[in-house]
Amino acid sequence: MIKPTRTINNLISGTPITIVALGDSLTQGWMVSKGYIDFLTEMLRIKFSESRFRLVNSGIPGDTADSGLYRLIGDVLYYNPDCVFIQYAINDAFSGFTEQQFKKNIKGIIEKINENADTDIILITSGYIGDNDDNRHVEKYYHQLAVLGEDYRIPVALVHEYWKKKIMDGIPLESLVQYDGVHPTEGGYRLMAEAVMKLFEINEKRQSDEGHA
Repeated sequence: MIKPTRTINNLISGTPITIVALGDSLTQGWMVSKGYIDFLTEMLRIKFSESRFRLVNSGIPGDTADSGLYRLIGDVLYYNPDCVFIQYAINDAFSGFTEQQFKKNIKGIIEKINENADTDIILITSGYIGDNDDNRHVEKYYHQLAVLGEDYRIPVALVHEYWKKKIMDGIPLESLVQYDGVHPTEGGYRLMAEAVMKLFEINEKRQSDEGHA
């Protein structure tokens, strides 16, 4: 699994860093007291007790990847980030964008970040919305994120696959989504944060080695 190595090293060492999360309502944390950004912040502080970071939430409800590309300078690069999260797909899939248009827009975001900043990038899929045609359609867009992850050698947090595993383990899908069947509950957001957190997991030996370096 590819990991955001520089960001992890900075979290371990206590080097001040800025993480910016770009995305739609799932990044913003729609209709909940705690979204995935809030849960992830708690998890990172527990895992990396010496860390000094801020996590900027640049999620906007209803946003799509083309809008994310448009607002990248003011809402992401303005903060001079050390790591950027990119989370899109569901709105794009149902707003008339083809898979290739979606891929082109995400590619544009990645390349614009790389042109203007030396930063880690993490791609993040959105939730699982059930065993239905809508979800199968959305997963085609998730596949494009996976392809871009391979092309650019950047990590991809497969949130929808993590949800599927938890559902197979017995967690009801109904407990993870709100009344609309799409937006996560706080329980769903917690699982979303766990899926992203997996990219930051490191073994105890490495932590010990870093501490004695």
